[in-house]
Amino acid sequence: MENKNTNEEIAIETENEAKVKPKHKDKLEALDNMSLGISIAVAIAIGVGVGLLLKSWTGYTWTLWVGIAYGVAAAILNVYKAYKRAKKDLDKLAEDPKYKYAMENGYKKEDDD
Repeated sequence: MENKNTNEEIAIETENEAKVKPKHKDKLEALDNMSLGISIAVAIAIGVGVGLLLKSWTGYTWTLWVGIAYGVAAAILNVYKAYKRAKKDLDKLAEDPKYKYAMENGYKKEDDD
């Protein structure tokens, strides 16, 4: 019987540890969201740099546009990844009981009094 209690206690401790959020998780998420604008600019700048390098190697102007196109595509991919992360967080928030009630029953301004 003692062995069973110990296993149950260990399982409860493991569940409690899993529920605890890391200390600086909110700060890291905020920094990650702030870095989206920087990552867009950097992706396009790297694309322009690669395009200029290709143009100097080959002598063809159209290779500059290939680099720019890759930079813009990388920037769009960064925005898409940020959108998917935000959507995942909002879907998780929609499952919260206090917000689920408002979604199902509607929110009325006069209920705010």
